[in-house]
Amino acid sequence: MASKTSCVWAIDIGNNSLKALRLTDINGAVEVLGFENIAHGKILSGKGVTDQERRELIAISLHECLEKNNVRSDKVIISVPSQNSFARFVNLPPVDKNRIPEIVKFEAAQQIPFDINEVQWDWQLMSGEGSAEKRVGLFAIKNEVVSSELAHFAGENIAVSCVQMAPMALYNFILYDRPELFKSEREAIAVLNMGAEATDLIVCTANSVWQRCIPMGGNSFTRAISEAFKLNFQKAEKLKRTAPMSKYARQILQAMKPVFSDLSSEIQRSLGFYTSSNPNVKIVKMIALGGGTKMRGLVKYLQQSLQIQIERPDTFNRLAVNTDAAKFHENVGDFGVVYGLALQGLGYGKIESNLIPKSAARASVWRQKAKYFTAAAVMLLAVSLLSFGRTFMDMTAYNSSENQKLRRDAKDIIRQVDDADRKLSQEENKGPQFDAKIDSQFELFQYREIIPQLYETLLSVLPNEKNTPDQKELYEAFAAGNVDGVLQMPRKQRKQIFVTSVSIQFSKDIETAALGRSSFSQSRPQRGSETEMDDSDMVMPGMGGPGGFYPPPSRGGRGVSRERGRSSESTETGQAGFVVTVAGYSPYENILELMDPIGTKDDQLRWGVVTRLLNLKKIVDGNSPFELYKKLETAHFELKVEPVQIGGSIPTGVGLMKNVESDTKTGQKETILVDPMTDEVISQVARKTADGRVQMDRQGKPVYETNDYWFELKAKFAWKNAPKFEAEDTGGRRRR
Repeated sequence: MASKTSCVWAIDIGNNSLKALRLTDINGAVEVLGFENIAHGKILSGKGVTDQERRELIAISLHECLEKNNVRSDKVIISVPSQNSFARFVNLPPVDKNRIPEIVKFEAAQQIPFDINEVQWDWQLMSGEGSAEKRVGLFAIKNEVVSSELAHFAGENIAVSCVQMAPMALYNFILYDRPELFKSEREAIAVLNMGAEATDLIVCTANSVWQRCIPMGGNSFTRAISEAFKLNFQKAEKLKRTAPMSKYARQILQAMKPVFSDLSSEIQRSLGFYTSSNPNVKIVKMIALGGGTKMRGLVKYLQQSLQIQIERPDTFNRLAVNTDAAKFHENVGDFGVVYGLALQGLGYGKIESNLIPKSAARASVWRQKAKYFTAAAVMLLAVSLLSFGRTFMDMTAYNSSENQKLRRDAKDIIRQVDDADRKLSQEENKGPQFDAKIDSQFELFQYREIIPQLYETLLSVLPNEKNTPDQKELYEAFAAGNVDGVLQMPRKQRKQIFVTSVSIQFSKDIETAALGRSSFSQSRPQRGSETEMDDSDMVMPGMGGPGGFYPPPSRGGRGVSRERGRSSESTETGQAGFVVTVAGYSPYENILELMDPIGTKDDQLRWGVVTRLLNLKKIVDGNSPFELYKKLETAHFELKVEPVQIGGSIPTGVGLMKNVESDTKTGQKETILVDPMTDEVISQVARKTADGRVQMDRQGKPVYETNDYWFELKAKFAWKNAPKFEAEDTGGRRRR
């Protein structure tokens, strides 16, 4: 493996833009420190762009990159396009290891289709150390191509350390970032990188790589549009980029259809050649990169025509981003080449060949070292002169009789300093005692965010715009206080859940903890007016603050108590977690469909509250610290659903009491519960006849109609990665 460096800049100058990526290696983890994706003023391969104008456009983009970033202080590695390079892999005859360079040089002269003196070339042994077969990769590029690329950087006084072919950089990228794809040498992964003028097709296994440059790219589609609509190149390019929003989208797609077909045929022909040359290898997947693959419908078309699964990544799996992550992920598809280049610069590349001319490499090294040599020589001369002069002066002063007293005073001061050092050490030794006291005070604030996070988790599983998108307009109207908008949907069809109380209790061992107590109140007329509510209805047990609870720290304080059913001599606790009771009501006519539906499987649109609690990993952003505990056991989970009725036990806070006339003939009053927002009846009410009287059954009893349902959910949640809590002995002292 190549030597590793702290930071490296990888730069790829394409026909459409300049891509640059700065990576660093921190304890084996690769992180992004900076990146750029600077579009050229024009597409370099566009019609009418001269060589001089092309060089000027590249210089402008490169200068803009240097103004934003300090590129010169790091190692720089650049790429050359595949159409200007040569790569071939050959098997060597069985020879001694020391003779491999000699045999490789002979093979290079035979295989490279140019005069060996007119190219820059390099080689790499691809087979393992103990492998009987010696397979090497030969890489070459013409001198004028390398010189042309290096000239752009020489004009900005940038020392380039390495030159690599773009396809080999893509091989380094896919092998490092997606190692899970390379399970067997019989399964290959294809990488398709579409640029402006050409498309690179690279077929990769763990120990081999095959590449072909297809002379078709994004500009091929632009030219097709230009010819079909009689537009110049720049206008055709703009029309291609805005095609999805254009009213002529169908005509644009029709104009590009032949290019779609030709590109698919070329890829199919190339893959067919590879599989015929490697009959034991099957191509199982294709990774699509490059700006050209952003074209709408292209990936889907290729997937259907090639019958291969195609993935266009929107992130890099093994790359941490410490800068503008959102902007970086917008350009992930364009950064495949620079990612692979930077990996080689950091020493993580499978292919380590370097096509930089040896003269340029030596000049770069000496150019970097020359200034240090000069500075070192000047400093050495100055230090030598100062040292000689100072030595002579110090010797004269030391031997002077006048300095005898100064030396005695110096010894006294040294003794005083030693005494001060001893006293300082004594005081410093007391530091751990004070640190322990400080830590014990701050432990009170540990884990104070866990209860609000549990509340947020409970709220996130309720029906809302995300969980129940088919009633999005209802939730928006409710959030805006738009009563008319809410009433547009019949009440019994509203997939809403109103939570009236939440109780959360912490337990060091939820296996032995009892389910929470119910918070019921007899539905009765409340004091005062019909909208008056007792203050106790607003209490939500378990909230932090006065009367609330935070999980106790692992040591210190007196906040840890013994759990019921556990021996007073126990020194261990079980699974820590929370006992939760949630109560409320719903207008939906089938409340069980909202709470705990049956047979939903992976259909998330049909999931209920309990289903989402069972799948917190899928619906909660990040790694949820909670897990629903033993839902199938009645000792740990209970769900109760009943109609809302006056005179029965219902959860606290369900609806508002209201007196209405129940019988127009007798004038009899009836107490009902109504929705606080819409004033709709939510409790059971007696049915009325056509003349307004109460409908009776055969026994002379009123016939009631059910409206809303109340529910009470009791459950336990395991606290994953909870701290270890201490138990107490019978004397109230802590035991570990």
